[in-house]
Amino acid sequence: MDNLRQSTATTHNPQPTTSHAPHHAWKKISKWRVGYTNNCIDCGLCVLACPYGVHQRLPGTLKMAAPKNSGCIGPQCESILPDNYCVKQCPYDAITVTPNEEFEALGDPRYTPDLLASLWHMAEYGEAPPEHLYERRIGKSGGGFDLMRFNFKRLRNERPTSRDLDNISISLDLNRRAYGSKIKISVPWYGGGMSYGSVSLSVMLARAMAAKAWNTFTSTGEGGYPKELTPYKDYIITQIATGMFGVREETAGWAKIIEIKYAQGAKPGLGGHLLSDKNTPDVARMREAVPYTSLFSPFPFHSVYSVEDHKKHVDWMMTMGGSKILVSAKVSTPTDVDMVAVGCYYGGVHIIHLDGSYGGTGAAPDIAKKNIAMPIEYAIPKVHRFLNEEGIRDEITLIASGGIRNAWDMAKAIALGADGCVIGTTDIVAVNCTRCGNCEKGRGCQHGIASTDPEFTEQISPEWGAQRIINLYNALSLDLKEILWRLGLNSIQELRGRHDLLYYLNDHQ
Repeated sequence: MDNLRQSTATTHNPQPTTSHAPHHAWKKISKWRVGYTNNCIDCGLCVLACPYGVHQRLPGTLKMAAPKNSGCIGPQCESILPDNYCVKQCPYDAITVTPNEEFEALGDPRYTPDLLASLWHMAEYGEAPPEHLYERRIGKSGGGFDLMRFNFKRLRNERPTSRDLDNISISLDLNRRAYGSKIKISVPWYGGGMSYGSVSLSVMLARAMAAKAWNTFTSTGEGGYPKELTPYKDYIITQIATGMFGVREETAGWAKIIEIKYAQGAKPGLGGHLLSDKNTPDVARMREAVPYTSLFSPFPFHSVYSVEDHKKHVDWMMTMGGSKILVSAKVSTPTDVDMVAVGCYYGGVHIIHLDGSYGGTGAAPDIAKKNIAMPIEYAIPKVHRFLNEEGIRDEITLIASGGIRNAWDMAKAIALGADGCVIGTTDIVAVNCTRCGNCEKGRGCQHGIASTDPEFTEQISPEWGAQRIINLYNALSLDLKEILWRLGLNSIQELRGRHDLLYYLNDHQ
């Protein structure tokens, strides 16, 4: 992990060092399954034909070893490399290439197997996978960002040079008001709130290390501020939610940004909850609660029922954190979200954080995620337009979250009117979340991500997790710059509100 130490030591390095970060405990789930029939005579022609190392001989013998499925790109190899496609090159018709049912069982319509595999590839190598390997741009939800496309100025077969990408700016100013510190992050995203208890301390540390490496932020979530995070306090957002779990003036004073969590897009009107199995003694100590009891955050803040009440909250944050801090208001997306946003502005915040209905962990009830909040792609332009009409759009930073999975979603959100995005699930996919949905069941995630069980959490070291997220951010930044280049834009600021660069697929397209 020498590369990690080198990259995190450089606070404002826009391109931290990436290094190979595989998951040694995992079998890589391949998209295709390669097999040999009884016709195989171990001639080895497939070994010579395949450029991806799928076919190999057993060491020291002429016998064929088991195929290395993870390298196979499937039947499309015939159109990409017709002279190398093993199935056609085999003179004995002894090779089969079929879809891997195990791979196809991964994920869900929003995080498809291809999207998961592409994010794992980014986290392992620090770059996007080859275009012919996975569909990394969209999922199969049937709506939202998955049906949006860009009107690119440059053709898909045109490729940018490294100099082209270096000349594109994706940094973001978080403060556009006349007070508070001027903070610029190197990428137009930061990490959303995932509290201690909902995720492990190792994951929190990994996200904080990666935020420092990329000169951005990550949020504590509503579970308090573990002391292990203090070396990274300049890159951590302190979140204060309705339950006030772990809220102390000391930790608020460490922050450069304090986030008031009024509501979560995945479950507006329901508050937050941590089930009893995950409320271990360490978590309970942090939250000043009784161990192994279920913890619930009420909805709403019972001290906030007006813009004037909200302003008192902002003043309270600035009293605790100092006049230089920035204050963010995280709100869900009700039908009057535009009025909520204007109220947040007049209350004095620097950042309005819109959280749409696609976000949330496995703890959020499906009935809430699918039926209550407004999808983020509707909320962003509604708020952007209203802030413009009020003449205050350029005085506030508008951040979007709730289902932002990759650079393509970010670019679409910004084109609709956001300044930047918050990502959460994508970070934990980087440390090998499979979207299995066990977050709130029993001892939590069996991979040690959404768990506080020591037996599980030991599977993830903060250093390894940080390198995976650093690699992911590198791949996302390259993807985002290429999108801007294809649109003929020089900076992420030029993309804001350019909905004319988007079109929406319908039944006739």
